[in-house]
Amino acid sequence: MKLYNSLARKKQTLRPLKNKTVAIYSCGPTVYDFAHIGNFSSYIAWDLLVRYLKYRGFKTKVAKNITDVGHFTRDDEDSGEDSIDKAARKQKKSPLEIAKFYTKAFVDSEKKLNILPPDFRPRATGEIKMMQKIIAALLKKGYAYDAEDGVYFDVSKFNKYGQLSGNTPDKIKAGARVEINPNKKHPADFALWKKLVGKNRLHTLHWASPWGDGFPGWHIECSAMALRYLGKTIDIHTGGQDNKFPHHESEIAQSEAYTGKPFSRFWLHTGLMDVSGKKMSKSLGNFYTLQDIIDKGFDPLAYRFWTLTAHYRSSTNFTWKALKEASDNWTKIVEFIRDNQKIVNKIDKIYVNKKEKQFISALDDDLNTPKAIAALLQVIKEANRDPKKIPSAVYLIKKWNQVFGILPKKLPKKRRVTMSAKARIIHAKRQVARKNKDYKKSDQLRRQLKKLGYEVIDKPNGSSDIKPIK
Repeated sequence: MKLYNSLARKKQTLRPLKNKTVAIYSCGPTVYDFAHIGNFSSYIAWDLLVRYLKYRGFKTKVAKNITDVGHFTRDDEDSGEDSIDKAARKQKKSPLEIAKFYTKAFVDSEKKLNILPPDFRPRATGEIKMMQKIIAALLKKGYAYDAEDGVYFDVSKFNKYGQLSGNTPDKIKAGARVEINPNKKHPADFALWKKLVGKNRLHTLHWASPWGDGFPGWHIECSAMALRYLGKTIDIHTGGQDNKFPHHESEIAQSEAYTGKPFSRFWLHTGLMDVSGKKMSKSLGNFYTLQDIIDKGFDPLAYRFWTLTAHYRSSTNFTWKALKEASDNWTKIVEFIRDNQKIVNKIDKIYVNKKEKQFISALDDDLNTPKAIAALLQVIKEANRDPKKIPSAVYLIKKWNQVFGILPKKLPKKRRVTMSAKARIIHAKRQVARKNKDYKKSDQLRRQLKKLGYEVIDKPNGSSDIKPIK
């Protein structure tokens, strides 16, 4: 199994550090608002990764954090304000109330998307002691310094800074990516601990520390939680492409400076999502949550299916038309299983093994879900042509769903269609025509039904479904 390692900038074979257990850290949400569909696109990709590792016989140990303090509205942390503090003031609630509400909303949405729960879901506010332990060690080792407004990591002391993103200290100019802060030795130095001075006096959540009352920087939170729950070196760290710098770059620096060991052997990043060709933004009115998907009449699992039709590293463009097309294909898969799951004929082992090889070949190649989805749709197409393949198709789809996670736990019931007396008579005549292989008359009667507002869907076993045309 090969995965594209952002650190090596190439595909590499995954060999777990400890036996067959893969330790994965997934950057979780900052819980100041509802997660948008772009966020969930990433979480679906990482869920598929975990599912596929299990499918291939690996064990997994997954930590996905909840950031409930310290994530500023801008990456440099020297401008803007804490996202949760800002939301709390706006909604006239406490930061903890905000975090609790949006954490529950996030977890509920993950359930609707069939995303498996992680083994650990630590909250940043619950890991302050671990963060302070790391900061104290970094100061002692000379990788950090105590300034007037906080404790900062000194990037000049870590000669590999920039190895992931390419943003080495010599390329980072003051005022370009970060705002000038006179307390920093270098513009790229980042906060490990922010003191309650200046504008930070307004920060609601704060803790005592050897360096004064304050709160942690965003980057140190993930290092602390990954190291505590998964160990000094993990197998895979996941996240969005937009987190590569400065977040992931800074995680590597502080973690490796602290432990003296490689932090993560693989770094996986998802591509970015646009909406109708534009960046998702509330000001543009194209900021969509999972509830918006549901309110438009789509099943959350249809959205999951849509995300899997694109490779996780590719940039995607969400449109309602694209979701509708994906939803139609998803519905065909669900209805195929619903209508054929009780067929108990023997499976064709040769056919099944051939398709299984195609499926594994696709996903072993850096989780090529478009190719794997194409294999799934192909088995349905072949089963519709040849009824003898239906049991094999049902078997394969149910097995592959362990990875895709697109089938609802409870399949929808078949809807009864109320037809007019005239339509019933025509439909009955058409069934007779089909039985007698009078296809010319069958097509003629199909057209009559269409004029009356009914669509006929013929099935391989000789029966047919009929449904109103929307």
